[in-house]
Amino acid sequence: MTKLTRRDFVASTVAAGAGLGLGLKPSFAQATYPNRPIQMICPWGAGGGTDATARIVAALLEKDLGQPINVVNRTGGSGVVGHSAIATAQPDGYTLGIITVEIAMMHWQGLTALTPKDFTPLALMNEDPPGIQVKADSPYKTVKDLADAVKAAPVGKFKASGTGQGGIWHLALVGWLQAMKLPANHVAWVPSNGAAPAMQDLAAGGIDFTTCSVPEARAMIEAGKARSLALMAPERAAAFKDIPTLKEAMGIDFTTGAWRGFVGPKGLPPEMATKLTASLKKIYDSKEYKEFMGSRGFGTVWADAAGYAAFMDKSDAQMGTAMKAAGLAKS
Repeated sequence: MTKLTRRDFVASTVAAGAGLGLGLKPSFAQATYPNRPIQMICPWGAGGGTDATARIVAALLEKDLGQPINVVNRTGGSGVVGHSAIATAQPDGYTLGIITVEIAMMHWQGLTALTPKDFTPLALMNEDPPGIQVKADSPYKTVKDLADAVKAAPVGKFKASGTGQGGIWHLALVGWLQAMKLPANHVAWVPSNGAAPAMQDLAAGGIDFTTCSVPEARAMIEAGKARSLALMAPERAAAFKDIPTLKEAMGIDFTTGAWRGFVGPKGLPPEMATKLTASLKKIYDSKEYKEFMGSRGFGTVWADAAGYAAFMDKSDAQMGTAMKAAGLAKS
């Protein structure tokens, strides 16, 4: 057996170092990403729309990447807990997340310092615009009929709901009112614990209309207890082709919506981000994803990393404007 002297050891170490300097990397650094399970954080509870979207994407991403994708629900703080968990994770590609429109709202409310800039955007894959729903036997047959009545009424006569005070559907109402040159408080907002109880209140005659998404109002619409008059969207929804946009019905070019997209922590290596975006595009184009989202009435929309970053910047500015108008901004 040849004895390895200290001089031989030093020489071999220097040679290895020289090899690395020439671009030769040790085998552990040559492993293809990903080579172990990935955690996907969802800031909202199990069973909801965000959770459902995260799980279908995780299941399909798992097939494409060849590694388990474990969805973890980190709830609390009106979305702050989960969004923070994504933003503060190691940017090593093994913690990803689904983030929602609330990231463009929470900092305006003073709930967190987090903004869309605290993430590495990968892809926007869903947006559900608000609809304007009235009771089935409402005298308002079109959104213009409703708008004319709202304009003619004194402040606070009309009542609307769809979510809590300062939630996305409240801000949708504020944006619509502003687009009609009306003050943010012209229609009284009745806070609710979500779209379902708001739609029940609508059917019971407790409010005049809701501004929640049509998928959330779908059960009441199909039960013949409500009608949707218009969408605050740039184009009609594939699942609800008979509902016109505000621009079509009123000439108002106001759009907004609750959106969901996928991100990593800030500082995710570009090569990893590029690979993940490519995989997400395959998923977005797949029959499985389209059928899953379509069966639930969820809107599908695609933007790559750069497009998603620009989209979030626009959403952030829009939410800030609406919150300031409604007196809800604290930052």
